[in-house]
Amino acid sequence: MRKHFWWISCVALILFISVIGWTPVSATKNSVITKTTLTAKELFAQYVNTVYQTARLQETGLNVEVFQKALTGYFNLKSANLLSQSSNVITVVDFSKPSRQKRMWIIDVLSKHLLLNTWVAHGQGSGNDMATQFSDTNESHQSSLGFYLADDIYVGKHGRSLRLDGLDEGFNTSARARGIVIHAADYVSEGAIAQMGRLGRSFGCPAVSPLVVNQVINTIKGKSLFFINGNNPTYTSKYLSENVLANFTSPDSDSMVDSVKL
Repeated sequence: MRKHFWWISCVALILFISVIGWTPVSATKNSVITKTTLTAKELFAQYVNTVYQTARLQETGLNVEVFQKALTGYFNLKSANLLSQSSNVITVVDFSKPSRQKRMWIIDVLSKHLLLNTWVAHGQGSGNDMATQFSDTNESHQSSLGFYLADDIYVGKHGRSLRLDGLDEGFNTSARARGIVIHAADYVSEGAIAQMGRLGRSFGCPAVSPLVVNQVINTIKGKSLFFINGNNPTYTSKYLSENVLANFTSPDSDSMVDSVKL
């Protein structure tokens, strides 16, 4: 009788533990979904990091925060239909770095590939090795910050060049009137750095080496994004708005246009 009692007690205890520890399958699934669901902003941050790591941009000195600014502008400009819908290339220039460093990056954000990293000059009115002053005023010979469209090709006094259209009111919208373009300059070279400790300077144009000018122009022509970053706490842009990220859905989309619901 006593053995029978203990046997019943053990069975009851096992059943009690099983009931206490049992969790419905649906509850487990819901818990997993809750933990893995990301917000649109988190998806965008994940996408930024994926491109940044895959293109190995950290190794070339591009700051991830500057890259994120450029990509935020890219999606804002896509949403506003200002970029060519077939354009997956962005150009980032970071004038917070000295001219002796390669501070221009051209990146294919669809293939997640760095196309070119090279030297670029700033305006002589902006500073010597470091650009510290920026202006959109004619004859200032200073560089202008912000978002541009890299537009059409022409042949001028510097040879084959590419016009830039400034998009940030108060910061670079006089670019066309000022003649701010991408052009070749002999003072953008390793030889200039060896001689002066820095690059030569332009009248405000983001001038590049004659060795790469055709590659730059041919890669970014036709209304692609061109972004110039610099140390200026007063710089603002509507194209840095994160509102557009609310529509960001797929960091691994096959089409950059499909990543944002336009």
